Amino acid sequence: MMATVKLTADRVLAWRFRQHLLHRPAGTGADPQPDVTTVVARLCGVQAQVSSAAAQAVAARQADPVPGTVTAALADRRLLRTWAMRGTLHLLTVGEAPALLSLLAAARTWEKGSWQRSFVTLRQLDAITEAAYAALDGRVLTREELTAEIVERTGDAALAGQLSSAWGAVLKPLAWQGLLVNGPSRTTGQDTGQPGPAGPGRGGAVTFTRPDTHLPDWPGLPDPAVAARTVVPAYLGAYGPATPETFDAWPCRGATRKATLRSWFAELVSTGELVTVEVDGGPAYARAADVDDLATAVPVDGVRLLPAFDQWILGPGTKDTMIIPPGRRSSVSLAAGWIAATVVHHGRVVGTWKPRDGVPEVTLWPESPPVPADQIEAEVTRLQTYLGKDDDDA
Repeated sequence: MMATVKLTADRVLAWRFRQHLLHRPAGTGADPQPDVTTVVARLCGVQAQVSSAAAQAVAARQADPVPGTVTAALADRRLLRTWAMRGTLHLLTVGEAPALLSLLAAARTWEKGSWQRSFVTLRQLDAITEAAYAALDGRVLTREELTAEIVERTGDAALAGQLSSAWGAVLKPLAWQGLLVNGPSRTTGQDTGQPGPAGPGRGGAVTFTRPDTHLPDWPGLPDPAVAARTVVPAYLGAYGPATPETFDAWPCRGATRKATLRSWFAELVSTGELVTVEVDGGPAYARAADVDDLATAVPVDGVRLLPAFDQWILGPGTKDTMIIPPGRRSSVSLAAGWIAATVVHHGRVVGTWKPRDGVPEVTLWPESPPVPADQIEAEVTRLQTYLGKDDDDA
């Protein structure tokens, strides 16, 4: 029996830094810099409650970011946008979305009594699902249009209030079951920079459609046990090593049945794809193929200014004290679900920043280790090349 590999947090963060493409590989010739779909796939999705933050998250991982790439990928249907992890809007690659959504659907959170008391009954949700499926067959509808269709098809006028709510609570179960995604935006305004209940934070109308009629070769959702064989290793490839509980907090805030969660990890261990390791003495799982790189990873003396809602924070969660000092969680996880833009040094959050008149205003925490001023200045200069530009401005 092999001895458990013992890792340090410094090596783990150094390895994750590269896995997140934060070393910004420029690439030449046959090995170009990562495109938008590569970034989104590597991160297992990018939160897109605020469209400009999603575009900045991609740009932060490219040596030479090009505005408009997210919009182009959505238009080309290489990416989709839908309610996914933790009930928030995400950009997902078309290839990876079915497995991710399958695990969200497996939690069946809409079957809980508390959910039904707050929103609609299961009978009403079944009627909504059937009506929406028919209404969206080959069509793209605004929220108002979809609401009108569902009310007419179900004959239940009482549904209008829940369906017209911009938070979309009763539509999220449809998204998780792979029956509904955002369609092309009917936009008229500029990005407000606010996440808002509606999602992308734009002044135009949000639209919905069916993935099987909108996206090429949509396969439908796999069985959750099959999906887990893909999603768990993919998550650990960006955010590992991690515990099953940390993994489960990422898609659905710990809603998966514990026995089911344990079985997913146990199967992957039995096939040799996952192994147990220790990180600063704590047990965790890693992909077997990553262990050697984890054990030899060399910290990068790099500073990064990451946007609001960045996956570096959201993947492991704001409770991860390896990334966010215990006393500083409230400085990053703000009111109304907002996740602050952060300053990251050696993989750890050392401060926050916010745009002021188009210039990033950096606030370093006084208790943090020294941060190279020249690297902050370089990041500020770099951010100004695309800060405040919506991805649609290309």
